[in-house]
Amino acid sequence: MGVGAAVSDAILGFTIPGRGARGRLVRLDGVSAEILAAHDYPAACSALLGEALALTALMGSLLRQDEGQVTVQAQAQGGPVSMLVADYRPVGAMAEVRGYLQHGAGAATGASLPDLFGEGYLAITLEATAAAERYQGIVPLEGATLAEAAEAYFNGSEQLPTLVRLAAAPGANGWRAAGLLLQHLPRGEVDAPRLGVSGDVPGVPADWAHVAALAGTVTADELLDAGLPFDALLWRLFNEDEVRVTPPVTVVKGCRCSLPYIRGVLAGFPEEERLAMRGDDGLIGVDCGFCARRFELAL
Repeated sequence: MGVGAAVSDAILGFTIPGRGARGRLVRLDGVSAEILAAHDYPAACSALLGEALALTALMGSLLRQDEGQVTVQAQAQGGPVSMLVADYRPVGAMAEVRGYLQHGAGAATGASLPDLFGEGYLAITLEATAAAERYQGIVPLEGATLAEAAEAYFNGSEQLPTLVRLAAAPGANGWRAAGLLLQHLPRGEVDAPRLGVSGDVPGVPADWAHVAALAGTVTADELLDAGLPFDALLWRLFNEDEVRVTPPVTVVKGCRCSLPYIRGVLAGFPEEERLAMRGDDGLIGVDCGFCARRFELAL
């Protein structure tokens, strides 16, 4: 196992071949701080969006580096948070993440997912870059935490036993976020036995029960500790097994709003619609929810 230096704003992929498992670790320090600093969110909302950024990075990194964009979206009613959006896009050897949410009053620190959202759904969208393919999985927004809702998505829509741990907390330089995702895979992907053919618990492979129990011991402090190298954390969790890692992927803030881009989008509207968009000063105002910037254009 390599990757001995402390790592921030990066994703590490790993496999445990002898147990038929694969996983991802992510830490977002400067990236999450920069994204959340643009918004005046209550602490509960900042923590929720930080976890969503980490989850989106974990899910997006499961794809090949050139495969497409992943968007995690939650919409709900009955709670202070009505919508949350985060997406991941590979760009060369790096990856971009961005996200924002919409909220009202009443988001209490430490509130559960139902308290924040009420009732709603979680949608995972994959948009391919090389073709017009688009896949979307939608499941009810269930569980006490965003991590539990993600596990329900994988176990239901993807039918892959999955463990997810997410963490977000304020630090000296802003909000930090981190996460761990671990999956058991079918035969052939990492030389593993087929699901369900072994194990002491019916339907639960012994290898998966083993690695899931170990991964489940990880703490939020361990995930968030930028001074704890990825390989040291993996050693703490899986020192009984061989763990193979891939080179870390650097993560950056990825809001793509710019005057040329917005101008191009607006140029696609008919003139009469652009006329209706103009204010008294003759300018069209466009707000970017992701970075909380406002653009004003004469078009």
